[in-house]
Amino acid sequence: MTSNPVVHLTAANWDTEVTKATTPVLVDFWAEWCGPCKMIAPVLDELAGELSGKIKIAKVNVEESQDLAAKFHIHSIPTLLVFKAGVVQEQMVGAPRKADLKTKLSAYL
Repeated sequence: MTSNPVVHLTAANWDTEVTKATTPVLVDFWAEWCGPCKMIAPVLDELAGELSGKIKIAKVNVEESQDLAAKFHIHSIPTLLVFKAGVVQEQMVGAPRKADLKTKLSAYL
């Protein structure tokens, strides 16, 4: 296992990591300057380790991948999208508590 199981996404690896993923994928749309994004980052790191093999945790930097942010109509960050078979299943805006996020994700495992 890698030291950081969170996958960093760009348009170049989107299809491989999300569209063709065999497990559900939680994608965090974030930016370096976003306070709530920084607050949720350690939670996502923990969940990536705890749920390894059951769900993939990934991040999209909206400053570097504006095309992906536009494609999914991201207007506020952090925005978390849950994908299953490449299709958005759920959208969460803001930084949910770890327990709340884990409960929501359990529906997709």
